Amino acid sequence: MGRIEILCSHLTPCGTFADVGCDHGYCTQYMLKNGLCKSAVISDVSAKSLSKAEKLLKKYIDCGICRPVCCDGLQKIDKDTDLVLIAGMGGEEIVKILKEGFIPKAFVFQPMHNEADLRAYLVQSGCLLQYDGIFFSGGKYYFTIKGTNSGGSGNYSPAALAYGKDSLGTIELKHMLGDELGKINGYLAGQPSEHNRALLTQKAQFIQGVLNGEYT
Repeated sequence: MGRIEILCSHLTPCGTFADVGCDHGYCTQYMLKNGLCKSAVISDVSAKSLSKAEKLLKKYIDCGICRPVCCDGLQKIDKDTDLVLIAGMGGEEIVKILKEGFIPKAFVFQPMHNEADLRAYLVQSGCLLQYDGIFFSGGKYYFTIKGTNSGGSGNYSPAALAYGKDSLGTIELKHMLGDELGKINGYLAGQPSEHNRALLTQKAQFIQGVLNGEYT
C-alpha cells in the first residue's frame, strides 16, 4: 500500500471532515467517495496548491458538500469539526499550527519529520493518542498519530515519546533503528569532536535500549 492509502485507512466516519494542507485532495476524495463524512473542508496556504484539490473535488464542491478555503493552518477551520487531518508537513510545523489555532476534537496527523516534538506536545496537552505507529512506504518510514484532544493520562514512556507506542517492537521500527545505528557508527568512525562523539554515543545507547525493550 502507498502512503496515501495507509493514511486513509486511519480515517474514520464522521459528520464533518477537514483536510489541512490538502495537497491534491486524495484523502478528502476518499472520505467523500466512500460516504465517510457528510461534508468536508479542504484548505491550503497556497491558492495554487489548493487549486489542484479543487479540480479533483469539483463535483463535490459544485454540489455544496466540499468547501475549499485558502488559509494558514486552522485559521478558517471550525473548532467543532469532527475530524481534522494534517499530513505531509514537519512535526514542528504541525505544532505551530496547533498553537496558533487549536487542537481538534479528533485528529489524524502524519508528520514527515520531528514527530517526537509533535507527540510530546500532544501528550503534554492532555490528548489521548489512540494510535501512534510507524509504517514503511516508497522507501521511507512514516508515523501516523491518531487521537482526541482530551482523555490522555500524560503517561508516555521515553521510548514511546521518541518513536510512538504502537511502533515499539515492530519489525519496521527495528529496521529503522538499525539504519540509524549504522549511520551513527559511520559518524563515530569519522573522528567527530569530543562533544559530538558524546552526543552520538548517548543517542546510540538510547536506540540500543529501545531495541532491547528498555525505556518503556
